[in-house]
Amino acid sequence: MVESGKTFLCLLRSKRQPLRLMTFFTSEYEVKLDAKGRLVLPARIKAQLPDADSQELIIRKGLEQHLIIYPMVEFNKVFSKISGLNEFNPENRSLQRSFMAGIVTVEMDNNGRILIPKNMLNYAQLDKDLVLVGVGNRVEVWNPKLYEKHLIQDPSELSKLAEKHLIE
Repeated sequence: MVESGKTFLCLLRSKRQPLRLMTFFTSEYEVKLDAKGRLVLPARIKAQLPDADSQELIIRKGLEQHLIIYPMVEFNKVFSKISGLNEFNPENRSLQRSFMAGIVTVEMDNNGRILIPKNMLNYAQLDKDLVLVGVGNRVEVWNPKLYEKHLIQDPSELSKLAEKHLIE
């Protein structure tokens, strides 16, 4: 693993494939949407995208009222889990249907902008000001007021959760 500031890259080699980068997004960014609903990804996020040749990204409606941006390689991991569910189970079909309906593929333009569809802007209550949060393999897109409500404000609560989930 190579560490460079806040960018972490895992370098993988195989005899048949060239060097491949896996991304780990971190940090919080305050950004703005333009009048057409386009988002300019911060340079640090663009630099961490695993496949510089591909401009395709996936935007998904989050389970809280926000959006999630995935590089295609990371979304494919999630997609394989969802598509692998037994379609003959009614609960699985409902999950697949609802999950897949909340997804759109977007392409980054030459200026590093992505157009967020209106229905997704409405779902996440996104207006001009946004907060982007790097969360490992994905980037969350939040309305700043909703984001504050979903953060753990009490350090002791954060400590208890860390102890519960991170102790080996």
